[in-house]
Amino acid sequence: MSYHVYGIGNALVDMEFEVEESFLQENNIEKGLMTLIDEEQKLKISANLTSSYGVKKRTGGGSAANTIVAVSNLGGNSFYACKVADDIDGNFYKENLEEAGVTTALGAVKSQGITGNCVVMVTPDAERTMNTFLGITSDFSADELDLDALKKSEYIYVEGYLVTSDTSRNAVMAARKVAKENGVKTAITFSDPAMVTYFKDGVTEILDGGVDVLFSNEEEATTYTGKDNLDDAIAELEKLAGTLVLTLGDKGAVIIKNGERVKIASVPTTAVDTNGAGDMFAGAYMFGLTHGFSDLHSGNLASEAASIIVSRFGTRLEKAEQQTLIAKYC
Repeated sequence: MSYHVYGIGNALVDMEFEVEESFLQENNIEKGLMTLIDEEQKLKISANLTSSYGVKKRTGGGSAANTIVAVSNLGGNSFYACKVADDIDGNFYKENLEEAGVTTALGAVKSQGITGNCVVMVTPDAERTMNTFLGITSDFSADELDLDALKKSEYIYVEGYLVTSDTSRNAVMAARKVAKENGVKTAITFSDPAMVTYFKDGVTEILDGGVDVLFSNEEEATTYTGKDNLDDAIAELEKLAGTLVLTLGDKGAVIIKNGERVKIASVPTTAVDTNGAGDMFAGAYMFGLTHGFSDLHSGNLASEAASIIVSRFGTRLEKAEQQTLIAKYC
């Protein structure tokens, strides 16, 4: 087996800004959600934010990419299938993944277009709000899947954001078919409340037949199931997943398998930026899962890793942080 986790998802260069609540209100931006925008809107809001606040951080992003990088940072072997353009951001993105130790097939890709961007706005309460211009990643298709790498993986990990595009959703279904035929397990994350609110049919399609691992937060769980309380939502989601990993913010998390619940405590910290916390939790948990850790041990590693991410800007672990977690848990 070559890879512990094979991820598929959007390739986005993140630009993070610290903003006031008033900025979101004045620009009619829905707080706490990911909203798709076109290129003109992206250029306008980026210019506005840059002049008003200045860029806090620029890095490679995308939900599944953050998770796959986390697996690699902790010592796992990971592969990421995505699509970038032959432009400055595309080259930056490719190099960013390579530096993190993630294998890709991007070296052979020279597509014309514009690499996707995500404008991340963080308010004083540490909540992240995202405006995303997908660019060429909206054309991510089965053509970008390296099936040989997929067949040699233990898990395929899929981000929910892919349901916004027909071609991307079809790529997910093609990948799931190959995975099933080759004994590769499947993990899927809802990614964002907007996905289960506005693209529920697409989410249901990629969940067809159930999955081995499903990641969700509390809002996503109740929204997708249409249930008023979390216990009822859990009962519905348990039918779709062998293991349900439910993150609960500062209340920690719970891992549900075969009717049993493993409670994961949160690690106290002062939240500065929640962007990428769920991605990091999933990545650390997937690392533990593919390295023989118990659910409790995997969950504790994931909880501490996520607490590091929310305590400062950026979605990726620094070298010293990686080494600290590896020494403590691995």
